[in-house]
Amino acid sequence: MAREKIKIKKIDNVTARQVTFSKRRRGLIKKAEELSVLCDAEVALIIFSATGKLFDFSSSREWEIESP
Repeated sequence: MAREKIKIKKIDNVTARQVTFSKRRRGLIKKAEELSVLCDAEVALIIFSATGKLFDFSSSREWEIESP
C-alpha cells in the first residue's frame, strides 16, 4: 500500500504547523549532516522560523554563525 501524496499548502492550525515545522527542520538538518559526511561536502543551512528565531547547521567550524 503506497502513501498518499499530500497537497503542499499552508497549515491553518497553528499547533499542527509548529509541530510540522519542528519535525521537518530536524529532518533537514539530519539530511544536511548526512550529505556532508557521505560526500565530504561543506554544508551550511540557515532556517528562520515564522517568529524570526534562527536555526543553523554548519558542517565546518570555519563557517559557524554567531547567533545574537
